[in-house]
Amino acid sequence: MRLFAFTDTHGNKKIISVLIKKIKLSKPDIIICAGDLTNFSRNLQKLLSEFKKTNLPLLIIPGNHETNQDLARACQKTEFAINIHKKIYSINNYLFFGFGLGGFEGKNSELEKLIPKVKKVSEEKTLILITHQPPYKTNLDVLPSGHAGSRSIREFIEKTKPKLSICGHLHENENKIGKIKSTLIINPGCSGKIIKI
Repeated sequence: MRLFAFTDTHGNKKIISVLIKKIKLSKPDIIICAGDLTNFSRNLQKLLSEFKKTNLPLLIIPGNHETNQDLARACQKTEFAINIHKKIYSINNYLFFGFGLGGFEGKNSELEKLIPKVKKVSEEKTLILITHQPPYKTNLDVLPSGHAGSRSIREFIEKTKPKLSICGHLHENENKIGKIKSTLIINPGCSGKIIKI
């Protein structure tokens, strides 16, 4: 399967236009957005609708610049965009689990409570995790002040063992790749990245 993943476009129409051209040229099976498509939900419906031009499903989560309610409403008005915050989306032998929102919180009990459920349903399928915040203590959460990732996301990865974890949020770490045991972690940035799994 070929994924086209991106994050943190923050409502920039030029960046989104370039992304759509890249998506059409690279011919992925599915598009992933790890949050912050907009700046505080401004023009959310219009920006989301631009991705209709790709004729592909778009799995998206809210970042810290959208509310889950705003994103859910916008997705319901399309036939291609699916908000997977706290949800599982299944295609063929792949399970995509999304957990958005968050900025610099170290722990999230809501995510931790979902670990047993996701672990159980993903035992015989390939799990792909999409979060906005990066996991704690990798090269994708490094700031001058130290590690700024989520300990709960790291715990989720260690316990559910996804094949791939896509995140964003920290622009300083765009296009970086890391690992937690066998899980590949990628921040595809606003320029996007094709990922083969």
